[in-house]
Amino acid sequence: MQIVFMNRLSRMSGENREVFAQLWIGEEEGQWRLGWRDFSGEQETGDSLWYEGSSWNEMLCVYRHELAMKMGEGYRPLIDGGFHEEDQLSSRSQEQFRLQYYSEQFGNEAVYEELCTWRRGKASSERKAPYLLASNRLLRMISAFLPRTAEELLQLPGVGEGKASQYGADWLAITSAVPREHSFPLGWVSDVIDAESFRSWQYKQKELKYRRQLERLRLRRVLLQGIEEGQDMAQLTALGGVPRREVLEVAEELEKEGYTVEKLIALELKEVTAEEQNQVWTAFELLGDSFLKPVLYKAYGEDFAPAEGLEQYYERLRLIRLRFRREYPGPLEAATSL
Repeated sequence: MQIVFMNRLSRMSGENREVFAQLWIGEEEGQWRLGWRDFSGEQETGDSLWYEGSSWNEMLCVYRHELAMKMGEGYRPLIDGGFHEEDQLSSRSQEQFRLQYYSEQFGNEAVYEELCTWRRGKASSERKAPYLLASNRLLRMISAFLPRTAEELLQLPGVGEGKASQYGADWLAITSAVPREHSFPLGWVSDVIDAESFRSWQYKQKELKYRRQLERLRLRRVLLQGIEEGQDMAQLTALGGVPRREVLEVAEELEKEGYTVEKLIALELKEVTAEEQNQVWTAFELLGDSFLKPVLYKAYGEDFAPAEGLEQYYERLRLIRLRFRREYPGPLEAATSL
């Protein structure tokens, strides 16, 4: 086996002693291997194989996920840039991460729960998904920094003019009733957080990010194989352990990358009449394929409200859109002018 990459890492042990490890990538006849080797002094104390297979992308996802875990435990590499990412965080992004870290460590739990209760009620009254109103991350920040004015509210990442005008008064009514010991602007945050704890937290965020990427990559492989074998949506959801919507999202990703999921489309649309499919296709030609809601009502009528709900019809639209995008891979000039 040829070693194509190796890095040395170290951390301080509980005995205030530095311990070392090696991270390596090897290749042999098209097979990638990824491993971790522990050392105690000059002696090897353990060797584990993290990945063995032919997929470079999957190996890279495993590498990043496992490395983030090790760095969250306190290991630091001899050679920086170990994640091999093209994008580096800007100073603005770093500042936003500090605010997020602080809010997770020092948020007011009672205020956070009150904000969550507000979100549930508002989402119900507006008939929207709760996350569209405000993310957990944003509610954590509001609970930690307790803004008093709209100007202070706008200093929190994730709050724009739109959200501030829609929901700001509700949020401020909650936060203004609670005493606070700090002030705005929030430049003081970077001075009060522990740098090493913040760094370990950042690696934990990377670990979660890469875990999601790895799970998605493996789900794509499983679903692609299932589609090739002729399985329908119900079978694929059981196979992947994910909801139908996520199966459709993966199908769209695969089509965008040049794979075909026509077998799945044909299976799911076999009970849909040609007339109905043509109505949807014509609506896509007239309105474009960016937004499904106008296409739905163009194809089925403005007053369309089936007793079984709209979910299955949106699913049909997404499947027909996959065929439509194969024929019209670029934006439709005629559609965008209507």
